[in-house]
Amino acid sequence: MTAPAAGRPDLAWFTHARLGLFLHFGLYSVAARHEWVMNYERTDPQEYRARYAPVFDPDLFDGPALARTAKAAGARYVVLTAKHHEGFCLWDSALTDHTSVAVAGRDLVRELVDALRAEGLGVGIYYSLLDWDHPDYTIDRHHPLRGAPDAAQRDAGKDMARYRAYLHGQVRELLTGYGPVDYLFFDFTEPAVDPDSGLPGKGPDDWDAAALLAMVREISPGTVVNDRLGIPADLVTPEQYQPDRPLEHDGVPQAWEACQTINGSWGYHRDNHDAKSPDLLVRMLVESVALGGNMLLNVGPTGRGEIAPRDRALLAEVGQWVDRHERSVRGAGAAPFTPPADARYTLRGDRLYLHLFAWPFGQVHLPGLAGRVRFARLLHDGSEVATTVIEPGTAALTMQPAGQPAGTLTLRLPTTRPDVLVPVVELLLDEEVGR
Repeated sequence: MTAPAAGRPDLAWFTHARLGLFLHFGLYSVAARHEWVMNYERTDPQEYRARYAPVFDPDLFDGPALARTAKAAGARYVVLTAKHHEGFCLWDSALTDHTSVAVAGRDLVRELVDALRAEGLGVGIYYSLLDWDHPDYTIDRHHPLRGAPDAAQRDAGKDMARYRAYLHGQVRELLTGYGPVDYLFFDFTEPAVDPDSGLPGKGPDDWDAAALLAMVREISPGTVVNDRLGIPADLVTPEQYQPDRPLEHDGVPQAWEACQTINGSWGYHRDNHDAKSPDLLVRMLVESVALGGNMLLNVGPTGRGEIAPRDRALLAEVGQWVDRHERSVRGAGAAPFTPPADARYTLRGDRLYLHLFAWPFGQVHLPGLAGRVRFARLLHDGSEVATTVIEPGTAALTMQPAGQPAGTLTLRLPTTRPDVLVPVVELLLDEEVGR
């Protein structure tokens, strides 16, 4: 791996991990109907605070248990929402009393950070640049008071400069009081004016993004920073969609991470049962790694702070697959070969991994790999997979696979599909292949 650019953190740990767990937890977890509930229901921030902060009781929030669950799910780093758009802080901030410490006597960031380090997991902190609760945060297109008859009156006297100082001060608190922070996930920046509605948004100048990133680099130069300050940083974070090709900018490959939910909601949503299946989640992970990216899989703890049983079960199934197929994703990346239909390749050194999204009958053909594979086996149990090579001039003969070009390697597979979420064939190559 090439050395990181001057002034940039080393991403080796990040690109090796390939799977992280996102935890969205806050007052919205008590409302239990989406983390944007204040926005969606256009609730006055003061009313929202008065309704939910006094009853916030994370009695089942267990940092060590959450860390163990993440590790068992195959994640090697965890990102916690220290503050979401609602403005409620999960750490002991000296800049506000709107915190979990003030209402519940718990510094949840500290509890989880310590537990993650004890399990050897990377520490990620999410920090929302938006803050609908802060008295100096001006009303914009996402603010719950947008369109209110007295919006202009409420905005009078607000000063974004004071909010910027608050924002920068809180980021400094997190980096100095809870470091070293491996990953800082900012969220989010948009055009200063929405091109569709014409309503104001918040852009890099509202955060003084350049100065904020410079402060992060000064305090914690090893911290990986995402792209949502609106200025170039260390990685790109596509959300709720899977890229279909490696991500580049001006022809330069980018580190990236697909941010995905289990059921479409980031925060706990009691009545949302539209969960992705375990095999779909594994396919999404494989698709990310096959294109050189990570996947950050989100779960929203309940209002009491534990991962709901339905989500724990899904994470456990994903973890069981990763446990048996770890080397096909961890430390792996894109391969310079075209896979057959309904399959994906990943590559790790001299090991090429064929992930079969659909189980073929009897055989699968791999063009261009004849003479390059010294052994093939199913990864989950290590059992040998027989291979044959289509020689020049034989493809059209009786009993030969018709239509395959010379140089094709054919794998002979059992009729019965292995009982794993996504079967993987490990192909041991004659030599290491560059990506």
